[in-house]
Amino acid sequence: MRTLIAPGRHRAGYWVALGATTIVLTAVFVLPLVWVVLSAMKPAAELARVPPTVLPRTWVPQTYAEAWQLMDLGRYFLNTVVVAVGAWAVQLAVDVPAAYALSRLKPVLGRGILAMMLLTLMLPAAVLLLPTYLTIADLGLINSPAAIWLPAAANAFNIYLLKRFFDQLPRELLEAARIDGASQLTLLWRVVLPLSRPILAVVSIFAVVAAWKDFLWPLLVFPDPARQTLSVALQRFAPDTPVNVLLAALVLASAPMVALFLLFQRHVLAGLTTGAVKG
Repeated sequence: MRTLIAPGRHRAGYWVALGATTIVLTAVFVLPLVWVVLSAMKPAAELARVPPTVLPRTWVPQTYAEAWQLMDLGRYFLNTVVVAVGAWAVQLAVDVPAAYALSRLKPVLGRGILAMMLLTLMLPAAVLLLPTYLTIADLGLINSPAAIWLPAAANAFNIYLLKRFFDQLPRELLEAARIDGASQLTLLWRVVLPLSRPILAVVSIFAVVAAWKDFLWPLLVFPDPARQTLSVALQRFAPDTPVNVLLAALVLASAPMVALFLLFQRHVLAGLTTGAVKG
């Protein structure tokens, strides 16, 4: 926006264009969410009306409680929390040491290893489904949360983000800690990680959201309905559930991720912009 309309010469036009763009983008992203939340509080008959009503003429907020009880969402929330928290913990346990090694230990062929890891991002996810599934089945991990945790452990994108952040840490600070006798493990735990809270928040958000919303892989590795995650369970209930109840369940399933982002929004933005501008 600043490159198209300079604020100095055309101050009024700049603010009008900026305000219009902000309103349009906000409407595009926020209005669908508002529509889902309000539609869940409409009776099924009103939800099917043409043309549709914007605000419910008859408010039915108890639809959310009905969705929770009818679909037994508590069970699937617990399953999803176990999967997401485990995937987050395993990813941090693998990605942080890997990124630190590539950034600070400078292993032989480190650049080649990073390049090959990034090349895996170019592979379609569907290509990896069959070999990954066969591996998980051979290990006897079907219907186990480990079937989600292990394939997600080494995430090339997260390792790249962490490495870029570690590259920008003050070298003098790390050298001073080494002179004081700190080992590499102590350096990572007591110096690097406390300085890396912004990027750790970003990686954590990515890991938890990816595990929370994933559908195809949990569908394959959790054939037992009692162990399924929210995304799979909602799809299974969809054909036999009233639309307003299904929308209420979707809102409840999305609410934790929205709250998580709002809670850590400052850390996420700080982690994504660190190093973007160098003084």
